[in-house]
Amino acid sequence: MGYAWFRGLLLAVLVGSFTVMIRGLDNGLAPRPPMGWMSWERYRCITDCKKYPDECISEQLFKRVADLMVSEGYLDAGYEYVNIDDCWMEKERDENGVLQPDRERFPNGIKHLADYIHERGLKFGIYQDIGTKTCAGYPGMVGFFELDAQTFADWGVDFIKIDGCYADLELMVDDYIKFGEYMNKTGRPILYSCSWPAYQEYNGIIPDYEQLKETCNMWRNWGDIEDSHQSVEEITKYFSDNQKRIIPHSGPGHWNDPDTLVLGNYGLSYAQSKSQLAVWTLLAAPFLISNDLSRVTPEIKELLLNKAIIAANQDSLGRQGRLVKTVNKIEIWKRPILPKIGSELTQVVAFVSRRADGAPYAIKVNLREDVGLSNSTVVKGYKVYDLFETQANPAFVRVKDHFETRVDPTGANLYRFVPIVSTGFIRLSTNVDGEE
Repeated sequence: MGYAWFRGLLLAVLVGSFTVMIRGLDNGLAPRPPMGWMSWERYRCITDCKKYPDECISEQLFKRVADLMVSEGYLDAGYEYVNIDDCWMEKERDENGVLQPDRERFPNGIKHLADYIHERGLKFGIYQDIGTKTCAGYPGMVGFFELDAQTFADWGVDFIKIDGCYADLELMVDDYIKFGEYMNKTGRPILYSCSWPAYQEYNGIIPDYEQLKETCNMWRNWGDIEDSHQSVEEITKYFSDNQKRIIPHSGPGHWNDPDTLVLGNYGLSYAQSKSQLAVWTLLAAPFLISNDLSRVTPEIKELLLNKAIIAANQDSLGRQGRLVKTVNKIEIWKRPILPKIGSELTQVVAFVSRRADGAPYAIKVNLREDVGLSNSTVVKGYKVYDLFETQANPAFVRVKDHFETRVDPTGANLYRFVPIVSTGFIRLSTNVDGEE
């Protein structure tokens, strides 16, 4: 959940300067984009367990998700977090100020649920808000930063998302930093997901990304995703429009977050599901699914568990990709990944269609001029793997050649270009010095 419920209440005020010494979170977490499952987009704030017993935010829901993560192969594929979003609390803290889960929906308490999730080899995430209330009106953190940090550590929390509804924009950044320091003091490593950039960006304030990198493992840059291709496109446009200033700040331990994967819900066609997955792979985005895992179709499950795509997303180099060119409403995205062969990095390239004219569209591009694949004299060509298809038989294309692909309306194609160099031998290297 994010700014969406509260956007109209925020004031466009400038953030004051800060003179306090900032100590980074320094928790050693998220060397690769986090992977897991999160409740908000699919289940929102459904709390009526009598009417909607299989959908309400409850202990039962998260236990079922944990079991499905294991039995359906998501854990083995790398999805490790099971994250509660908003609406898990009682409306009031207890007499000692401690947060309480809803007694009817979480009858055994949060520690019990965390233990259940941990016993299955998964990690447990939870939600709070830096303001006076959460976006749905439950108790916020103001006045309780230290107590809440210790409570979450005592419960066994591994991931915490801190939202920004009902918060003072002028104090927000300092408060996020303060809470991160309190989490550090608990001694428990907790992945820290922040939301202050989304609130600042919507109010015309450019976030201080150096502070973000020192404070948070990941952060929401823009609005809440919804179950539609239009929403995916809007978020993608924010990332392409602002790529020059946000890409340098994303990498191991600190990631830009375009919000959850909504594949497997109601709003995306199969082609559009491929499109979101392709773009999120190029963005080095966290892979946090928000759907009903028990209802995911086999073809969508195959996308979510695609080993080649997950490997590209999880590449240890951790560089975020960029939009390099648009040709006839086909966006060309490129991202460098390992292995490095000689002096050349492998590249992941996505062709993302913004066309809806009824037939797949064939696009022919010059690898060097249109895609920006190597100007190096040692690169003679590429082995090309279609990441949505089998990896057994790569195509070969020379640098001087054109590359042609045919993209479904509102869909995407995704390829891995492995350089072939003319050094007399090909040496695989994990040395990533130098630029793409």
